[in-house]
Amino acid sequence: MFANAVAVILAGGVGSRLQPLTTERAKPAVPFGGKYRIIDFVLNNCLHSGLRRVLVLTQYKSHSLQKHIRDGWSIFNPELGEYITVVPPQMRTGERWYSGTADAIYQNLYLLQRSGAQHVVILPGDHIYRMDYAPMMAFHQQQDADLTVACMDVDLESAKQFGIMSLDHEQRIEAFTEKPSQPTPMPGSQDRALASMGVYIFKLERLLQILADDHSQSSSSHDFGKDIIPAMIRSDRVYGYRFGGSSGRVTPDNYWRDVGTIDAYYQANMDLLAQVPPMNLYQNDWHVRTYSGQYPPARTVPGQSGAEGIAINSIISSGTVLAGASAQRSILFNNVFVDDESMIYDSVIFEGVRIGKRCQLNRCIIDKHVVVPDNTQIGVNTEHDRARFTVSESGVIVVPKGYAFSN
Repeated sequence: MFANAVAVILAGGVGSRLQPLTTERAKPAVPFGGKYRIIDFVLNNCLHSGLRRVLVLTQYKSHSLQKHIRDGWSIFNPELGEYITVVPPQMRTGERWYSGTADAIYQNLYLLQRSGAQHVVILPGDHIYRMDYAPMMAFHQQQDADLTVACMDVDLESAKQFGIMSLDHEQRIEAFTEKPSQPTPMPGSQDRALASMGVYIFKLERLLQILADDHSQSSSSHDFGKDIIPAMIRSDRVYGYRFGGSSGRVTPDNYWRDVGTIDAYYQANMDLLAQVPPMNLYQNDWHVRTYSGQYPPARTVPGQSGAEGIAINSIISSGTVLAGASAQRSILFNNVFVDDESMIYDSVIFEGVRIGKRCQLNRCIIDKHVVVPDNTQIGVNTEHDRARFTVSESGVIVVPKGYAFSN
């Protein structure tokens, strides 16, 4: 257990690029992988890493996120100084919502000050990855760093979406640019750059000072990548910690995904169906905890036509029934019912969806509590789909939560 550290998870983002999945929920609360929510992965990282004091800063459409944490994550013992606490905006520094990642921390500095911690681990709540933070903390303390930033190499096109850094031979950050239009490649590479993962460890004392200075500057956007890190490089000991490798207690898979768009989210789900998944949910040394409802086992059953229920290379969660229907290369969440002679390919079907007879669904995401009528086709006629639903750049169709099909 990190006796001298407190973790802060930033979970208040709007998630506009994930619409319509974020119409009624915060981005970290979006379901993932058949039974999880996105935020489960960073919470599991904290759990397995020994971070037992965790603040979750929420903001937009936070009800389902708060409910999920209450139901699935009330596992720490406050009498031992352990907690996972949801912290909504409290207007302690003025009558405004959070206006940036650094401002979200600034508005809750009093919680950090009274924690008695020496270090603050700041984590995004909307990425899919598995990481032991203990080796990063050891590196941070060994270097006597004021700030340590977790980083990994990405291709140059993807690098345009991240903070890009360069390191010296001691892993000290020499330069940092947020979302550059022309990213600088890593030394020795022409097509890879070193990107920030948005995972930071600060000395608390220095964080208090730097955020106070940033708050006083009206020209600042109060963002770690745009303002805080570039300013600290000039005056402080700021280091980069490379993600992956063999250090830590988790078997390394080096998998990290920002699922901020429909296509990235869809592909991260499909990654789980690979013969050897790049992130293996069945890894015994790093199980992923979540809230699990009390559903009966999943089953396949013959339909009225005599067709067998079949699941091929799919994730089928508890309570789901394939009644003479087939699911191939798909992920079906809890309590889904698929009726006779319907076929589902390469799709993600959320909890509580009902799919009628003789339907054909291809490369689609169907949000919760949708009733799909008999003989419906989705993912067959693109123009027809665009007239009704959101269609991503790569052609993934998204049916929003509670959508009512016209007769």
